[in-house]
Amino acid sequence: MSSVLTPMQRYAAGALFGLALHQAQIYQTRPLGSPSDEDSTDERISSGSSSDSVSEDPQLWVNESSHLLRPVFRFLEIDNQAWTGLEETAGSSPFNHHVGAFLRLISEESGDTSSEMRDKELALSKAVDAIVLSMETTPVDFESKRKKHHEYANECREKYSTAEMKANSEVENAHSETQKETNCNIVSKEHAPNGSDSKSDEKSFEEVTMLSYQRKVTVLYELLSACLAYLPEDKKSHKGRKKGYDARHRVALRLLATWFNVKWVKMEAIETMVACSAMALLKEEESKQQETGSPKSSWAKWKRGGIIGAAALTGGTLMAITGGLAAPAIAAGFGALAPTLGTLIPVIGAGGFAAAASAAGTVAGSVAVAASFGAAGAGLTGSKMARRTGSVDEFEFKAIGKNHNQGRLAVEILISGFVFEEEDFVKPWEGQNDSLEGYALQWESKNLIAVSTAIQDWLTSRVALGLMKQGAMLTVLSSLLAALAWPATLLAATDFIDSTWAIAVDRSDKAGKLLAEVLLKGLQGHRPVTLVGFSLGARVIFKCLQFLAATEHNAEIVERVVLLGAPVAIKDEHWEAARKVVAGRFVNAYSTNDWMLGVAFRASLLTQGLAGIQPIDVPGIENVDVSELIEGHSSYLWTTQQILEQLELDAYYPVFRNTPTEPTL
Repeated sequence: MSSVLTPMQRYAAGALFGLALHQAQIYQTRPLGSPSDEDSTDERISSGSSSDSVSEDPQLWVNESSHLLRPVFRFLEIDNQAWTGLEETAGSSPFNHHVGAFLRLISEESGDTSSEMRDKELALSKAVDAIVLSMETTPVDFESKRKKHHEYANECREKYSTAEMKANSEVENAHSETQKETNCNIVSKEHAPNGSDSKSDEKSFEEVTMLSYQRKVTVLYELLSACLAYLPEDKKSHKGRKKGYDARHRVALRLLATWFNVKWVKMEAIETMVACSAMALLKEEESKQQETGSPKSSWAKWKRGGIIGAAALTGGTLMAITGGLAAPAIAAGFGALAPTLGTLIPVIGAGGFAAAASAAGTVAGSVAVAASFGAAGAGLTGSKMARRTGSVDEFEFKAIGKNHNQGRLAVEILISGFVFEEEDFVKPWEGQNDSLEGYALQWESKNLIAVSTAIQDWLTSRVALGLMKQGAMLTVLSSLLAALAWPATLLAATDFIDSTWAIAVDRSDKAGKLLAEVLLKGLQGHRPVTLVGFSLGARVIFKCLQFLAATEHNAEIVERVVLLGAPVAIKDEHWEAARKVVAGRFVNAYSTNDWMLGVAFRASLLTQGLAGIQPIDVPGIENVDVSELIEGHSSYLWTTQQILEQLELDAYYPVFRNTPTEPTL
């Protein structure tokens, strides 16, 4: 392959990636920036390993058996005699002792070729910046989306919040201060360098200043290309190696970008460039096959250079990038750079970019990128259940947002679980300002609407209002948390909710298994997935994770998880196993005043705790108290977006800003 980086720089880049990969695994149970971040001195122990050597612990992500690191070394053409040493360095403690040295190696110039190298790096960084601009939502579009969501929120609040707000006014003083003090372990690092204020990172941060922005972008570009490469040698020596984008790779790149102090949106732009390269290369081969009639495999085209082709950063790949673009705005961004790129790459010329960019059709491009990353058939939008499966009558993905057919290498699945109308499966998620390819899951609408309506009807009933006046709600949450007996009148009054609730819980568990099967089949393409859900939707996600864990699945599919108001017991539910199959952040957002969730979920689980109303004491799970935002359980319909914005999920480290983000309209 052709590379901008020198052999020594590629060696250092591979080493840094190995360090980031191992740290990402450690941060599964000890999030970056958490109070325990500086307490542990043995990182191997923190990651759950007791071996003295990386080669002796197959559970480590940097172990050869994981097939995560050596394919990257092979793509970067690092001498295979150095691989074992790099793996041991990646798993060593403390990691920060090595980072500075590798950063210095990457920052070194390459003598006679340094001028040419700088020119290519500059062209690449300008292309990335152009894509970033094209990806940003215009102020007008953003305000329009916000206004629509604000209207939906006001409509929901007027319809559903009155009864619960009244009940909460009765119980607002019923919570202990100690409960509030244990609300979460979130440490906001919004203003810290590199996303961490740890003293151990100060030297590394100083070393990063030696690197130019252009060099950082080049390193990230080549590492991503290495992560996505699927080389023929892998089939022989790494049978476990799979095509596509591993969630653990993406989390490691997210951490490396944090170390580099590069905004994540830049990395997303690089992902788009690489995806569009793949789209263009596949289109080119399909055209040749049509001309020659050859049934040759589409992967054969990339046998030497992986998914971006052997050209790497040469003119061939730049042509592929522009030729495979699906988004007109991105094509326009490249068109603006035509003079610069055309001068650097004479074979294309300044006038060739606009023509190449307009040559690709969006439909063909989307099919190509789907095929490139393993999406089967029509993907998620084509996975509507055609028949009754596992007692689940409805299970359908609906596309959300404008990021489809745009070369996005990550997917987001959003699941509502407390709904009154079918639109409530989609509207709570519309207008989010992120760069993922989004899908809302509509499932079991009949049962979910039935249980939500039953609860709402009970809230507005004479019995419920009478219980509120008697102060019965004062004991609901305290009884749940302390495993005390509930008032008999309250238990009798809510009996009619039980049948519909039990059915909905049963269907959510089965829907979770279906979701896991969808992910394992790769209907989303072999791309990292973020799962977000509230109420019974959060339970669907948790049960999905449990199913993945039961199949001894590793963290290659699910990148991040956010559970909001989850009706999931804390005890005896194997939270540690669920956490293990999530490569990055795992957030449990709860409200201590969500007494309605406690009423609905009371059954025989009072002594087991409930994730939706209290924190979970499991390493690596971020507990976030959102009580100030939640008036009652139905509030998740209109506050979920605000919570997600305050979580800043694109940050590698735990963040929850307690400042309001909802605009005044």
